[in-house]
Amino acid sequence: MPAARESLLDAAYTALARRPWSAVRMVDVAAAAGVSRQTLYNEFGSKEGLARALVRREADGYLAGVERALAGSGEPGARLTAVAEWTSSAARDNALVRALLTGCWTERLPAPPLAGVASSSAVPAQRRADGPLPAPRDFVRIVRDRAVSALAGPAAAAADTAGLSGPCELVVRLALSCVAAPPGEGGVAELVRAVVPRQTV
Repeated sequence: MPAARESLLDAAYTALARRPWSAVRMVDVAAAAGVSRQTLYNEFGSKEGLARALVRREADGYLAGVERALAGSGEPGARLTAVAEWTSSAARDNALVRALLTGCWTERLPAPPLAGVASSSAVPAQRRADGPLPAPRDFVRIVRDRAVSALAGPAAAAADTAGLSGPCELVVRLALSCVAAPPGEGGVAELVRAVVPRQTV
């Protein structure tokens, strides 16, 4: 029931924007999504399962945005800048993405275990949601590796990608620093241009 699942996740996200997770009620989430409470429990199993699925969806959405930024047609420096700008804006606009990238979970947010839980769900999407979540260091590695692959191209040898790893990781870490301390005039793009010379990428 993918459409119902997405509607429930949307309703949970909207509820979380209005009140702390501890005050979000399953019955209200189901009503807002226009489905029965039983459908909610069939999809997620529990409020904790809903929280894990919501956090997983936001993590996947962030990584999909990274892929879009890297798929652009610009030169490598512009694509890395797009990744940094996406990271900064996604974390600014989405408290769950910010918590995932920084590891700073407030009392307003659900804090699912990074290690995951044993899942007995019959719903494949929930089994995935119940699995381990990336820690902040994992996001650095994942985004760095995706950037290296995208910039080097599919036919690149390992020797060709070795020089890209450092600049790509630097841009990811720079973007994360902008989440904690937003840059001033010129924004993220100016910072990326200052630390990653064009010839490096």
